[in-house]
Amino acid sequence: MEVKNWTYEEFPEFTEEVEGAHVIPTTGDEIGVSYLHDVVYAETGGEKLRLQILLPYSRNNRQMVCPCVAFVPGSAWFKQYVYGNVPQLARLAERGYAAAVVEYRHSGIAPFPAQIMDAKNAIRFLRVHAEEFHIDPENIAIAGDSSGGHTAVYAGILHDDTECNLFPGVSAEVKGIIDYYGSCSVMKDDSNPIQLLHCQPDSPEGQVMGHVDLREREDLRRKLSVECNITEETAVPPVLIFHGTKDRTVNCEGSVILYRQLRKCGKEAQLYLIRGGDHGGAEFWTEPVLDIVEAFLRDVFSR
Repeated sequence: MEVKNWTYEEFPEFTEEVEGAHVIPTTGDEIGVSYLHDVVYAETGGEKLRLQILLPYSRNNRQMVCPCVAFVPGSAWFKQYVYGNVPQLARLAERGYAAAVVEYRHSGIAPFPAQIMDAKNAIRFLRVHAEEFHIDPENIAIAGDSSGGHTAVYAGILHDDTECNLFPGVSAEVKGIIDYYGSCSVMKDDSNPIQLLHCQPDSPEGQVMGHVDLREREDLRRKLSVECNITEETAVPPVLIFHGTKDRTVNCEGSVILYRQLRKCGKEAQLYLIRGGDHGGAEFWTEPVLDIVEAFLRDVFSR
């Protein structure tokens, strides 16, 4: 065989029969996942914010253009561990969806709604760099878990953020929202069952609202609680919610309250209760759950 700079199409395939060897057929359409590590999407107040980007590829299509899910990992609004969801999101990427893990400014350096502004700017960054990352800029959804679920829902329903837009003229709108056990409401005293400091200044929710005592500020409790900010006039893309029925950290009832408010206001929403599920875990990434997520994404991206 001649030694030269072969193209894949020209290169002669090894076809010799080898006794005892097994041949595994392929199509070239099998999907693998590449990982772009710590991509800076913004610098705000000297704080660099990063994305972890997972991109599908195949032998036949090394640069496939894919719809994208921006995923905000939860952290009780404290500093996130942005690498923890990468293995799970890789399974979604294997189904042909780009995924970008979004870092936000934590409550120690920026109060609400900085986290929502950061998520929206991350979406804008993905649109600006859509060609570079082989992302379909018309088909982006947002997802998140726990406080990241709160951020994701809020980012999907909050449309007036002109003053915080780092990419003027670029839309941050999304086709759909996926909320995994989001900490979306602090209105009830048992919103966080094992949070003994609930709504006090040192609680996660108190700190993200500026280290205030939310027990004395119902106006701020309502501002932080997503369901209190959804009316019939609110533009809301389709919402998919998952919550465990034994969630000790964020009461499952909070997602029920959000779901009922969405439906009451005529919005498109689905709620799946994970029987026996606590605050996250493998139950939320099973094949049946991923099938539900994929069906939701196919639907909203086809519109």
